[in-house]
Amino acid sequence: PQVASSMFFNYNSALGPPYRILVDTNFINFSIQNKIELIKGMMDCLYAKSIPCITDCVMAELEKLGPKYKVALRVARDPRFERLPCTHKGTYADDCLVERVPGIPIMYLSQRKYTIERLPEAYGAPN
Repeated sequence: PQVASSMFFNYNSALGPPYRILVDTNFINFSIQNKIELIKGMMDCLYAKSIPCITDCVMAELEKLGPKYKVALRVARDPRFERLPCTHKGTYADDCLVERVPGIPIMYLSQRKYTIERLPEAYGAPN
């Protein structure tokens, strides 16, 4: 039997509300395409206060993409987003994000809503 992904948080006490969610360029773009308001969608998924976080390199990536991504850039500049500074050179966001979040569950879009990957078995939770 499958265990609900929300059960992950019952067994991993290091994670708790308010949840800080690191977003990237694609997450913002797919949220816009699927007409999901980021903060509301995150709270609906996690049933708790959620704070979207965005790194300097993701902001730079959105700025470099030009006018086609102006809506995504406007969403990313929302004052409710927490800004995280980067210390690396360049604006390639993928490497930066991977270094920041080892072993943390990933939120993604599925059927026009946010979902958390199912990880309980990786942390010794009962089956």
